[in-house]
Amino acid sequence: MREMTDRRHLGQQYGSTERLETRRGVWGPGPEGVSPADVLRTLVVSSRPSRLIEIGCGTGHFARSVLEEAPGVDYVATDLSPAMVEATRALGVTAEVAAADDLPFADSSFDGAVAAWMLYHVPDLDGTLREVRRVLRDGGSLHVATNGSEHLSDLLREAGGEPLVTQFMSENAEEVLGRHFQHVRRRDVETRATFAGHEAACAYLATFAPELARSLPAFDGPRTYAGRTALLTAH
Repeated sequence: MREMTDRRHLGQQYGSTERLETRRGVWGPGPEGVSPADVLRTLVVSSRPSRLIEIGCGTGHFARSVLEEAPGVDYVATDLSPAMVEATRALGVTAEVAAADDLPFADSSFDGAVAAWMLYHVPDLDGTLREVRRVLRDGGSLHVATNGSEHLSDLLREAGGEPLVTQFMSENAEEVLGRHFQHVRRRDVETRATFAGHEAACAYLATFAPELARSLPAFDGPRTYAGRTALLTAH
């Protein structure tokens, strides 16, 4: 889907925090009893970075959670959206506006990097990974979260859509990262999205596919759908 990487479209999507907060609010742990964000945070903290950059930080909640566990980390969050940077700063996290493929930092500035649920959005995927590699010191790690093609696919099909296929998803993430990093480790986590009713499901779909929100057949009561996420560490 070309709009997934179109900067004008992304500017509309992430010009404010409301859409992202609506999407975040429905997700909970799956059969393992853990959330992908918890697994990702554990991966980041256990790598013991001294200086960490996050690209595409969103509302800053992940950055804040890392700093609560590892307050000594020099954490720098970046995002293309001024609204997201403002929200992140409001949580007490250092943040600045920056494009993922043009980071305003010197070579080898960081020993850790995070890209959570955002690499499917960048216009130049390999260029972005080269840029992340540039600002990482030798031996530094990139921690990534992304979804699979069957992520929330039952809901999308019910609304008359198709599973979302992106440029960077569980199915190809290892191969893509392997073009830039020597070692890649992966863990898959199944999650659950729970909607209180039809209106809540439509509100979720409307944040990225209004036409699907309009075509979702009515249903009564709550519904739960499976999500599929991969967490990867590359170095």
